[in-house]
Parts: sequence; C-alpha cells; structure tokens
Amino acid sequence: MMSINYKAPVQCSKSIVINATPEQVWRVLTDINQWSVWQPDIHLPSVNGPLQTGSLFNWKTGGANIRSTVHTLNPWSEFGWTGKAFGTFAIHNWTLTKRYRQTEVRVEESLEGPMASLFKPLFNKKIERGMVKWLNLLKKTCEN
Repeated sequence: MMSINYKAPVQCSKSIVINATPEQVWRVLTDINQWSVWQPDIHLPSVNGPLQTGSLFNWKTGGANIRSTVHTLNPWSEFGWTGKAFGTFAIHNWTLTKRYRQTEVRVEESLEGPMASLFKPLFNKKIERGMVKWLNLLKKTCEN
C-alpha cells in the first residue's frame, strides 16, 4: 500500500472496531457509487468502470469536487486512493483487520499542497472530524 506523506502539513489517522466481518465492511466501503446513501457529506460518487487498481472515481464533499485514483485494492484488507482538489493532493488509506467476529478499521490520510499549507490548522481539524464521522457512519451501516 502507498504510504501517506508523513511530512505533509495535514495528516490524520483514526480507527474503530466494527461488529461485522471484513467482507461485510469491505462491501460497504468499496461500493463507491453508494457512498452517498450512508455518508450524507458525500455527493455524486461515481466510479468510471469496474473497481480495480488504477480506477478513477469522482465525488464531492465539503463543496469540493474530488478526482481520485485507486492505488490499492486488496480484498477484505486494504483500500486506498489518491485525490486532487483545490490545489491539494491527498493520499487516503483504509486497512481492515479481522478481530474474531469483528473488524478493526483504520483510516489515514495526508493532504499537501499550497492550500493545505495555508490552512493547515483548519484542514487538520476538518479532516479529523470528517474521519471520525465517516468511521461512525461506516460502523452504523455495517452493523445494521
């Protein structure tokens, strides 16, 4: 998996334990076209073709149009992409680890570029809040 940029001005990592198998979590997490059904901050998610390494997908969040490219797709364990928006470049990674009948989900992201440097404190707070919300919504969706 491509590492996030640990020297980027904006970076965050969070994790949660979900009462579901990695396969169940994987199905929800990688069904990009359905993200907006369970994640209200995401709008118009669209994958261009079948999901595979190198796939392009577009989505909107926080008013930003994001164009992303899948860099890692290891079923039931690793899913990652890069994305560009508003003069920023992000690396976003998800790792799923089986814990008996549960799944530990870890997400990490780095954001770099002129806008990330200029608005570092704001972006760090926004990414952290967004990650916590995304993880909680993923947990709720997978456990229902």
